Amino acid sequence: MARERVKEQAAALANALFAADAVVVGAGAGLSAAAGYAYAEGRFEKYFGDFARTCGFADMYSGGFYPFATLGAFWAYWSRFIWINRYAPVPGSVYGDLRRLLADKDAFVITTNVDHCFQRSGFSRDRLFYTQGDYGLLQCSGPCCQKTWDNEGAIRAMVEAQGFCIAEDGELLVPSGAAPAMLVPDHLVPRCPHCGRPATTNLRIDGTFVQDEGWLAAARRYREFVRSRSDGRRILYLELGVGSNTPVIIKYPFWELCARNERSVYACLNRGEVWAPKEIRDRSILVDADIARVLEDLGDLGEARIA
Repeated sequence: MARERVKEQAAALANALFAADAVVVGAGAGLSAAAGYAYAEGRFEKYFGDFARTCGFADMYSGGFYPFATLGAFWAYWSRFIWINRYAPVPGSVYGDLRRLLADKDAFVITTNVDHCFQRSGFSRDRLFYTQGDYGLLQCSGPCCQKTWDNEGAIRAMVEAQGFCIAEDGELLVPSGAAPAMLVPDHLVPRCPHCGRPATTNLRIDGTFVQDEGWLAAARRYREFVRSRSDGRRILYLELGVGSNTPVIIKYPFWELCARNERSVYACLNRGEVWAPKEIRDRSILVDADIARVLEDLGDLGEARIA
């Protein structure tokens, strides 16, 4: 019965997607989780088993807040983390399935994810707004200025210095002989090219987060997209895997925008956490199911419609 209900909801969503003049996608951590970005258990043990045994944390998320004693240890952890979650191949087909669903739609994506999976899966950079940063960027820890810089070369050098190899497709290969080092040499620790302070990740953790020119431009494009389509058009606000940690970024604005436009539809796909306020409930599609499976169903429905 539950499976039949999900199919019905997928059909309703397919109709809303087909009818929409524009789609605003809001994506959270649940979307990447559905794609295969697991932060615990097997994937964690494979790349961070040594850190787990030495430091005592049990998942990648917790490791991100561990008080490493030195910058060499900090970057040993974070270089591995960034490589497997930003530069290694995107697991699963979730992002590709979503891109195909939106291929002929006027769409824009706002996301709290920092793994860059949208752009790596073929979404246009000009239709993406990464609100919380990017694993692929570094910034000054001060910061001394509102600038960021790409980190792929620095991250590659740090993981290789620990004994890892990187396959041609970007997969990080665990050493088969000696255990990997848990320390990055001092000369590889990244520093700000402007003032010489230690660099850090460009992630919105506290008030030091840098909003560079690229971030500001993406914010302007997103605001203009929403503004220029808030004239009574049929808009689908498609929320994917957004939890309740930071609802003011995507969830609450989507509810408000939908409430303002009676021709709009709000759709929420999330396992175990779907809800809509009474003001828009009659125009809401709430799917409590695995996002990957629902996107597959939508793809099948789309193919059937074309046929």
